Amino acid sequence: MITFLISIVVLIGGYFIYGTYIEKKFGVDVNRKTPAITKQDGVDYVPLKLSKIFLIQFLNIAGLGPIFGAIAGALWGPVAFLWIVFGCIFGGAVHDYFSGMLSIRHGGASIPEISGKYLGNGVKQFMRIFAVVLLILVGVVFVKGPATILQELTGISGSILVILIFVYYLLATMIPIDKLIGKIYPLFGMSLLVMALGLFITLLYQDYTIPELTMDTLYNMHSSPDKFPIFPMLFITIACGAISGFHATQSPLMARCISNEAHGKKIFFGAMITEGIVALIWAAVAMAFFGGVRELGETMAQEGHNAAWVVNIICNTMLGKIGGILAIFGVVAAPITSGDTAFRSARLTIADSFNINQEKLSKRLMVTLPIFLIAIGLTQVNFAIIWRYFGWSNQVIATIVLWTVAVYLKQQSKSTWFVLIPSAFMTAVVVTYILVAPEGFQLPYTISYSIGIVTAFILSVWFLSSKRNNE
Repeated sequence: MITFLISIVVLIGGYFIYGTYIEKKFGVDVNRKTPAITKQDGVDYVPLKLSKIFLIQFLNIAGLGPIFGAIAGALWGPVAFLWIVFGCIFGGAVHDYFSGMLSIRHGGASIPEISGKYLGNGVKQFMRIFAVVLLILVGVVFVKGPATILQELTGISGSILVILIFVYYLLATMIPIDKLIGKIYPLFGMSLLVMALGLFITLLYQDYTIPELTMDTLYNMHSSPDKFPIFPMLFITIACGAISGFHATQSPLMARCISNEAHGKKIFFGAMITEGIVALIWAAVAMAFFGGVRELGETMAQEGHNAAWVVNIICNTMLGKIGGILAIFGVVAAPITSGDTAFRSARLTIADSFNINQEKLSKRLMVTLPIFLIAIGLTQVNFAIIWRYFGWSNQVIATIVLWTVAVYLKQQSKSTWFVLIPSAFMTAVVVTYILVAPEGFQLPYTISYSIGIVTAFILSVWFLSSKRNNE
């Protein structure tokens, strides 16, 4: 319990101390007009209240991420706490803050356009394609998962449920952001926080034992440690609770709704820290509820005992009837609300790439319909395969965004070390994972992490030795 409580305190302290440091390094200008004001169109560029934007941003970047990822990450033991805390503060929050603020400074641009400006046209074209692929994968993942669970609860055909969810996605993708997302997302975001708070209070006042992080427990507790080494597997598994490239595709949505740059810390840095706390709570609950890390692994290994099952049984047991309702929200409503903004981001990314004005409904339909046709086709692919590719592609985007921020800061003649370190680390993670993973090249682990570390070192040296370019 002590490790868990200290971790939460460190995350909160990270917001106030490191968040303020990052804000100063960026250099907010409260007098500078934001895109929500200068480009207001009543569809995507719409000024919203700070409280609404925060809750929408939190729900956009959260969804199932800090729940399912944290439960899976808990299989490695208390070492997961370290990654959630330090990954969130020094990686994820910095990544989210700069991806949002750079979008504001660049007229609400999508992340591929921003990356291309600082890393070159080749990276821009790659990111345009890669980001859209990731967003479609997210949308598909968050169609099939909720549909399967709703089928079990209601008995309605899974195909019918998939169609109904897609119809909702189509509407949410095109309707002005303040008409649907702006009205229901704050309520869903608050519900997700209430669920996490309820679990936190239950952990404190009931007889649950959370494993402590000590020298004796600082090792890989996974049931198959050779197959699932901490590096890089843990850093891919726990993404949304620590650092996630998907967030960089979502931040521009809210960058188009912020009316004052001073709100950026609360919205982007703050939402990421909040998500880290939610992930921390779920990791602790997963380790404690079943009696320990080993017991969690044994339970998860049983047929049908996936993360959704874990969420359902934990909420119903620890929170009672209210928990059962929140559990349904957590595994159904939360992913759906991430899926629709994924498709919305895909629309905006494509529109930005081809300079297609989105004020007219016909223009929005022209971009949206092909996206949904591809997504519907992908629903026929095995869910586990889609999820695996989503995992590593997600972290590839996060890595590229961090390097984008590093180059931006260098061009501004500002300090870069606080971005360079996580950039290099995530480079080593994604390169190693792609080389060693079953869906990658399946090379020996030693060769893979050696190449990953060398790649990160070479990129860091190149970055430090390159001249500043203000063009």
